[in-house]
Amino acid sequence: MKRSTLVCYLLVALLAACSSTQKDWDHANTAGTVAAYQEFLQRHPQDAHAEDARSRIRALEDAQAWSTAQSADSSAGYQQYLQSQPSGTHAQEARDKIAALDEASAWKLAQADGSAAALQGFLQKYPQGPEADQARAQLQQISTGYRVQLGAFRNKKQAEHARAQLRSRYAKVLHDVVLVAPTPPDKLTRLRSARMSQADAKAACARLRKAHQHCEVVQG
Repeated sequence: MKRSTLVCYLLVALLAACSSTQKDWDHANTAGTVAAYQEFLQRHPQDAHAEDARSRIRALEDAQAWSTAQSADSSAGYQQYLQSQPSGTHAQEARDKIAALDEASAWKLAQADGSAAALQGFLQKYPQGPEADQARAQLQQISTGYRVQLGAFRNKKQAEHARAQLRSRYAKVLHDVVLVAPTPPDKLTRLRSARMSQADAKAACARLRKAHQHCEVVQG
């Protein structure tokens, strides 16, 4: 075979290979999926488009992980995104989402508890923001607020027994039940709820009265 003929064959083969590679690249771009780019890399790991294919795979995986996290819209979901894509495009947004969701959850728990301890605990962790302002306002109401008085007893043991029963039945309504020691010449030990706003105290007392539990709203 003449040298010129051999060169022609080699050129034709090279052109055919280039044409095949380009077709595979065009196919991968048309499909635009992780699987398509992975298939291209398997066939042409050293091609000039190989690094571009890897970059597109990373972008697609990042987008899919972020879509999954957004669908869950939970702290755990965004944590999962960060675990799979620690340097992902949405990493900072995921951290911000986690912080916001955790704060919202903490505020919900503090509100449900309603006690000064719960509100103070929330403020220690989240001292800034609209929820912090609400927590401070509620603490102010509690410190200068109202209680639900539940009964008066001459015997401290009887008062303690009644407190245990009331805590068991109405913990969520009253937040706490405390013994108020008698101040001479008074000899009665009284049971009262934790401090709360006047509106909350009235609502709590109304609920207890429906259950035939004696109560009255007192200040202090």
